[in-house]
Amino acid sequence: MGIIERLRAELVDIVEWVDDSRHTIVWRYPRYHNQIKYGAKLIVRPGQEAIFVHQGRVADIFGPGTFTLNSRNLPVLSTLAGWAHGFDSPFKAEVYFVSTRQITDLKWGTPNPVMMRDADFGSVRVRAFGVYTLKATDPRKLLEELVGTDSQFESDEIGELIRAIVNSTFADVLASSEIAVLDLASKYRELSESLRHAVVERVREEFGLNVPQLWIVNISLPAEVEQALDARTGMNVVGDLAAFQQYQLGQSMPVAAANPAGGLAGAGVGLGMGAMIANRMVPGPIPGTGAAPAVEALPTIVWHLVEEGATVGPFTTAQMEEAAATGRVGPQTLVWSSGMTNWAPAAQVPALAVRMHAGPPPPPPPQG
Repeated sequence: MGIIERLRAELVDIVEWVDDSRHTIVWRYPRYHNQIKYGAKLIVRPGQEAIFVHQGRVADIFGPGTFTLNSRNLPVLSTLAGWAHGFDSPFKAEVYFVSTRQITDLKWGTPNPVMMRDADFGSVRVRAFGVYTLKATDPRKLLEELVGTDSQFESDEIGELIRAIVNSTFADVLASSEIAVLDLASKYRELSESLRHAVVERVREEFGLNVPQLWIVNISLPAEVEQALDARTGMNVVGDLAAFQQYQLGQSMPVAAANPAGGLAGAGVGLGMGAMIANRMVPGPIPGTGAAPAVEALPTIVWHLVEEGATVGPFTTAQMEEAAATGRVGPQTLVWSSGMTNWAPAAQVPALAVRMHAGPPPPPPPQG
């Protein structure tokens, strides 16, 4: 600073802070060698407080208003400096402006999952995030505990500390609430207020700060727990599981019958499903007989056959009978199933020979 600037500072002095920042909590007024003119004007705007510090000790504190600085309204500073009968201009002091308005748009979130016990799902990991506001309530304690000699103190400098306090407190509040996982979404307001009170108790006494607003925006569950919840919801929607299975079987029959993989396979699937549905739909005895409907169990043997030099299958015995009836499988059709050492004509396989309906052998040649 040049001589002209220093002389001008001696003649006129207005101490004020035009706060154009949304996240500045404390700002130190810049003065050449901390010199303030006797009789200078101090302007403290709404949402601010001014603190005078002399040789590292907090002296006088001013709320909103306009003040003429002299020994009458600086009693603590006068005592600290030993001014019994006033003081000469200029005097030395540091002036810190503290913002006492709420700082909004601050966010918090759990960096790691928080464990909780649930009666339905056992131990569950949850994550949470939300927003909060911050406000200075005790400028003296804030200056002594956090600011120190910083010329400017932003909310970001304490944001990490506040988020750590919120996260650890959230785990305690969630554990003590004993709220079921399925009821968490309906308890956001209650949990938010409990969390805010617990956080305020920790930051007010230690740092002179307040958290006027704190909200839980979301508590999320692991993907596997959400899938379990979706499955339980689906079961509740279905209701009668047996009726739902019958409906599913009925819907799948046309699809199976239209399967281009082969008419035999589609027919077999359709017959099997039809038997299952009939057994479910008519569980009692057949009317007029007094006996329950007998549903023949499908054979477990599967067959393969040769068509146009290519292997086709597998087919069940019932499907082979149908193929024999339609002429697709004849006595000389090569077939094979598990347990056979090689391919053989169907007429030579005992399990299929009786089903081939082969015609009579040709007549013997005429004698003589």
